[in-house]
Amino acid sequence: MEQFVTIFLLLIIISIFHFQLGVLSSNTIPNQDTSYMNFVHEASELPEKEEYEYIVIGGGTAGCPLAATLSSKFSVLLLERGSDPNKYPSVLNEQGLLNAFVAEDDGQNPFQHFTSEDGVENLRGRVLGGGSMINAGFYSRGHREFFETAGVDWDMELVEKAYQWVEETVVSRPSLGAWQSAFRSALLEAGVGPDNGFDLRHLVGTKTGGSIFDDKGNRHGAVELLNKAEPKNLKVATQATVQRIIFDGLSASGVSYLDSKGKLHTAFIHKKGEIILSAGAIGSPQLLLLSGVGPKSHLLSLRLPVVLHQPHVGGFMSDNPRLSPALVLPFQLVASSAQVVGTLDNNIHLQSFASPLPFFAPPSFSLLPPQSTSIIPSLAIFVGKFSDVHSEGSLRLNSSTDVKNSPIVRFNYYSHPDDLARCVRGVRKVGDLLTTQTMEKMKTQDIEGNKGFQFLGLPLPENLWNDSSVEEYCQKTVTTYWHYHGGCLVGKVVDDNLKVIGIENLRVVDGSTFSVSPGTNPMATLMMLGRYVGLKVLQQRSS
Repeated sequence: MEQFVTIFLLLIIISIFHFQLGVLSSNTIPNQDTSYMNFVHEASELPEKEEYEYIVIGGGTAGCPLAATLSSKFSVLLLERGSDPNKYPSVLNEQGLLNAFVAEDDGQNPFQHFTSEDGVENLRGRVLGGGSMINAGFYSRGHREFFETAGVDWDMELVEKAYQWVEETVVSRPSLGAWQSAFRSALLEAGVGPDNGFDLRHLVGTKTGGSIFDDKGNRHGAVELLNKAEPKNLKVATQATVQRIIFDGLSASGVSYLDSKGKLHTAFIHKKGEIILSAGAIGSPQLLLLSGVGPKSHLLSLRLPVVLHQPHVGGFMSDNPRLSPALVLPFQLVASSAQVVGTLDNNIHLQSFASPLPFFAPPSFSLLPPQSTSIIPSLAIFVGKFSDVHSEGSLRLNSSTDVKNSPIVRFNYYSHPDDLARCVRGVRKVGDLLTTQTMEKMKTQDIEGNKGFQFLGLPLPENLWNDSSVEEYCQKTVTTYWHYHGGCLVGKVVDDNLKVIGIENLRVVDGSTFSVSPGTNPMATLMMLGRYVGLKVLQQRSS
């Protein structure tokens, strides 16, 4: 039963972006410039052997802006294992997103499902534009502590310019509907201040963040940043599944990849060029291991050749746990994605979604009071997330060593007591929200006339000041916020320029280098990172 409710709650949260069950029929991205399609090719159309200045593995949230920036001066090949998003109409607009999430993972859709060893279901992007094309669209910059502890010698003026470069293309100011306005009021009533209004920066208090959905619900993800590229210098290959990185001694020299027809291609870099891994926190450490860079004992156990013994590849994996108490409301609401966030001073973030009741419901709905059947109730889902996670896990290859299969990952949620303590504080703050005058209107009435909150799934503990009860609630309800990171940490696997330690001509530019998830949501910082590293490389090459 608990597993069913967990799955149901996940579908509920996703369904906030879905108002009708039919998949959108458009084959082009509405209200978007798709001129980048002029240099996008299926990998099967490319020659068996080519040479470029830079090869970027992974056309995702960081890879697209990185490739676009490098192309201003150099020849670039961008390799993406998924397809162009125009082939997946359901990801192009808020309304159709549910269809993609619930679709069977047949290897052809933009989502790759995986379950960690913790038993928590998760997702990876498999589409040009990466996670920015399948997420909930909330845009907020990284927090100050991220830049202070990331291990990179940041040029903060360049960071600011890189954020602005991204934002002028993909970010909109959302217009708050009834539920987001109510949630904002409840946060302020519960003492989550100050009131920061609309702001893209990471700030303690309550604010409205940016969105990559425009006022018509159309998505503007990282793929649109390819329109800023120099077309004559950039070639984007879709359905290009990289098998391994090719080395000449301890220097990366090329990559081998398969197209959709199973044909093997090789691409090499020029003498001063680089190969840059932007395959994400799962894909980048996986490809390093498959290419022979990783713990020697692990590679030998799978009969993989060892290029470099690197014990930290796949280490220090973390995921941001999510708690999601869900209320059944006594009236109907228009669906809303997360647009408002309340941030506490210990980097606990509270967001909320609203969803009309779908056409199916678990048995717990039999507990609803009889008068609720005369209307269609809605759900309000409170989401708690923590930026700084101390619990760490690991990633290793499975026995098949097939790059198409997700590796084995364990995040060890709440194994560090500080994380569990943070969850306790987050649950208590949700409890504070429920005592506000705004939330008083959200109570349902039972047959005896008593008013109270009706939860779908496990209700909040009755005594929120009983540590053990709240800790048990956190552990029973733990799930993901899809913000996993680590595996190629700065100072462990890459240096402060994101170059792989001990290997020439190889960098990693994605969330696998992060020790914490930046801000409320990592998407903004990942897009900034791609632009930032591209600009730094251009500076270094011109000096």
